[in-house]
Amino acid sequence: MIPFPKTPLALKLGVALAALALIPGCSDDNDPAEVPVVTPAPNPDDNTGETPARTLSFTGVAAPSSDSEKRQILASPTVTVDGEEYAIGFHTLLRSGDSVNGNVVFGQLVDAAGQPLYDEDGMLKVTDANEHTSLLPIGDRLFSVSQMETRPGAMFLMELDQNAETGELSTKDLWQIDQSGVDGGWVHCAASVTPWNAHLASEEYEPDARALPTSAEAAEDGYSAGMLDYYADPSQWNPYFYGWNIEINVAAEGDAAPTTDLVKHYAMGRLAFELSYVMPDSKTVYMTDDGTNVGFYMFIADTAGDLSAGTLYAAKWNQTSAEGLGSADLEWISLGHASNDEIDVAVHGADGVPALTFNDIFAVDTEGCVEAATNGNTECLSLKPGMETAASRLETRRYAAFMGASTEFRKEEGVTFDPAGSKLYVAMSEVGKGMTDGVGHIQIAEKNSCGAVYQLDVAADSDIGSDYVAINMSGLIGGIPAEYPEDSPFASYTCDADAIASPDNVTFITGYNTLIIGEDTGSGHQNDVIWSLNLDEVDAADYTAGMTRIQTTPYGSETTSPYWYPNINGFGYLMSVIQHPYGESDGDKLAPGSLEHRAYTGYVGPFPAMDVSDE
Repeated sequence: MIPFPKTPLALKLGVALAALALIPGCSDDNDPAEVPVVTPAPNPDDNTGETPARTLSFTGVAAPSSDSEKRQILASPTVTVDGEEYAIGFHTLLRSGDSVNGNVVFGQLVDAAGQPLYDEDGMLKVTDANEHTSLLPIGDRLFSVSQMETRPGAMFLMELDQNAETGELSTKDLWQIDQSGVDGGWVHCAASVTPWNAHLASEEYEPDARALPTSAEAAEDGYSAGMLDYYADPSQWNPYFYGWNIEINVAAEGDAAPTTDLVKHYAMGRLAFELSYVMPDSKTVYMTDDGTNVGFYMFIADTAGDLSAGTLYAAKWNQTSAEGLGSADLEWISLGHASNDEIDVAVHGADGVPALTFNDIFAVDTEGCVEAATNGNTECLSLKPGMETAASRLETRRYAAFMGASTEFRKEEGVTFDPAGSKLYVAMSEVGKGMTDGVGHIQIAEKNSCGAVYQLDVAADSDIGSDYVAINMSGLIGGIPAEYPEDSPFASYTCDADAIASPDNVTFITGYNTLIIGEDTGSGHQNDVIWSLNLDEVDAADYTAGMTRIQTTPYGSETTSPYWYPNINGFGYLMSVIQHPYGESDGDKLAPGSLEHRAYTGYVGPFPAMDVSDE
């Protein structure tokens, strides 16, 4: 493990600067988290005809131990790539409440007409739930789609400037993305960038159509009620509007204002989407389902680069070991074929045919019903005649359980892929409940409240029609439950400070055998961490081996959006968003009137270009 520096890089942001950033047209021009950037040097040519070994190591940061450090963003000040050292750090693009060129306020929530929403006290609704932020080169310009984990959901389009000499990014312009054409957005969690350069957004924790069929029930539900503010008429509420993947394509001609095109991909199913990840064939997609008693899914598109039609599969865990984090062979159960167009009719109705409801699809507790564990509950379901396709897409998790797939995972998060090793990596922020209760397919012997990262080998499957079908699943690393003495700076920790706690999003640095792991933990670690894991050093007997802490976040915040971009105009970037500081815990440490609760959207870097050719 790389030794920690004695003085970690610190972000120091005063309340006065934070207040200035909330004034329309103003932002943090003097970003105190930034460090000098070293211009990347070309790799030396040794003329041996051999490809030099690729190496990557971060200068780590220590776990925050003082009150001052626990309020800061600490990030690796340097990285060594192929023997050359480069200055990096965390750089803020925008914070919630900022505006650019006097345009929209970053993080504001709007209704279907695009009008800002206000709290009862008359204050503009501005969220600190910033989530995934992408980088999208379009022609000679660079854009970013940034989504918010809110109800109603919000998305923003940024145009970025890139310094040609240093690679440093700054925000040039900002627009709110109109989602009215797809019934609005809902709880946008993680996202990915497709091989054809589209932003693939998620909608997490889909509303339960059995419990919340109309606006009357939604209004009584604390989680869903805020969505009713989106509509001119709350009776427009339909739970089947939400829980989908949304593809956003950005177009920009010359210097003209950019446009966005949004499509909800009903063919891919409806889940509590954490993340959907498109494989290199542009057809195979892995989809993670966040929550308790959830599944793991794969979609095979009919046509490469087109997610509007295809066949959906759900995994069945055929256990091979209950020890440690468990392992299994995977069997893929087909949920059938569908297209966006046919499911759109089921969601919205057409030609006098009403939209479907839960009661049109399933009956509950009837003779001959099938026990299905989903959404943290067990139901006994009977499928109504002719509803196979509708059930597979509108009630994907329930239908998967009905068909015999495994819906016992807890708590499934991000997914990424290593093309060189032909492995998927899936984060599980907790290994418990349905995975350890001794019932069903998954029967792991021991709970791990600190979570784990699983590895999955992929191979060709001619029957499914993909070269990227996951064939097994086993634990790679886990957290280490721990207790610290009362006088320790880590007294509140329930997980070892030098191991993962509630891993959330993951991304892979291709060619360098390095997995990046972001956390979403409360009591596990007081300050959430982004880790670099050198897979050459992984040790099943020591879950701290190969781990380097490369970023920590302030009190009460979550790391979101870690996503690797190996080469954008000669520079690499690790996107990083710091969600809701002081919002998840330690709210008592936020000084009255302080604006330090505002989220940070930014990146770690710049790195040298680190894309890897196929040679």
